[in-house]
Amino acid sequence: MKKDSIAIDMDGVMADVEAHFLSWFNKEYLTSLTHEDLKGKSESKAFPVKGIIKKYANTPGFFETVPVMEGAVEAVKKLQQTYDVYVVSAAMEFPNSLIEKRNWLKKHFPFIDWRNIILCGSKHIINTDYMIDDHPKNLDPFKGETLLFEAFHNIKIKNHSRAKNWNDVLNYFDVNS
Repeated sequence: MKKDSIAIDMDGVMADVEAHFLSWFNKEYLTSLTHEDLKGKSESKAFPVKGIIKKYANTPGFFETVPVMEGAVEAVKKLQQTYDVYVVSAAMEFPNSLIEKRNWLKKHFPFIDWRNIILCGSKHIINTDYMIDDHPKNLDPFKGETLLFEAFHNIKIKNHSRAKNWNDVLNYFDVNS
């Protein structure tokens, strides 16, 4: 019997880029911005220094050192028991991210087969049954069922089912036992 399939985004879903951006920014600018300070702001307006997210995303080592989102490893393992799980990440925009994201996955999610990793430019071609992502721009054109993973930049979005954390994801897919 064919399993249903899930496409899971990396940045902001499996990888805690929000915490990483905050850490790098606070260290460089000697500030103490918090998650609360970012809530409800777009990525381009979240930090008081214009272009800082793109600067960090283009810095060698950034993507390879992102912390894992709390609960992600265990949740993905549970999802794999019932679903065909694919990691889908738009990795072409930032030149270093392609190999760094692959290395990051090998380190933190070594149980994900290389054939289930899709590093692409646009997610519009993805044709799984479900997609979990923190960006509505990836979910809006998707033809399957969508689950918006909560992030500071999507708090006001209301047109997708929402997961605040990985426990919510497991509950959504009814695999939390």
